[in-house]
Amino acid sequence: MQGAARLFCALGHAVLREVPLPNGGRADLVALSADDRLTIVEVKSGVTDFRRDRKWTGYLAFCDGLVFAVPVGFPPSIIPESMGVAVVDRDGGELLRAPALLPLAAARRKAMIGKFARLAAARLEAVLDHARPASPGVA
Repeated sequence: MQGAARLFCALGHAVLREVPLPNGGRADLVALSADDRLTIVEVKSGVTDFRRDRKWTGYLAFCDGLVFAVPVGFPPSIIPESMGVAVVDRDGGELLRAPALLPLAAARRKAMIGKFARLAAARLEAVLDHARPASPGVA
């Protein structure tokens, strides 16, 4: 996950890890671009992990695009064409294919960006105030 986070930060996005979603799911990463585009990044350890896990289809309602972050040697051809592909290691990576842009409705975008901001603020406050843990209910 570290390499995927570093890649999206290098691409100019603000990144949060392990983001709870309104449907009860949890995105590995959510990346917010300078133009308020939300990308969910699903980190996969290999082909078996990708084939076994189909919960990512439930993430599509909460982002403008979905990217799979995969290790070197992963065959990108097995990932649906509308999904993005990034090859990553622990130090960073490369975006091989951008996801198809499926813009969120304005109300959903506003809600998701608000959740992103509250979660980021709660996590920062938890770091700054060690005596008070972040409230898990803010997202």
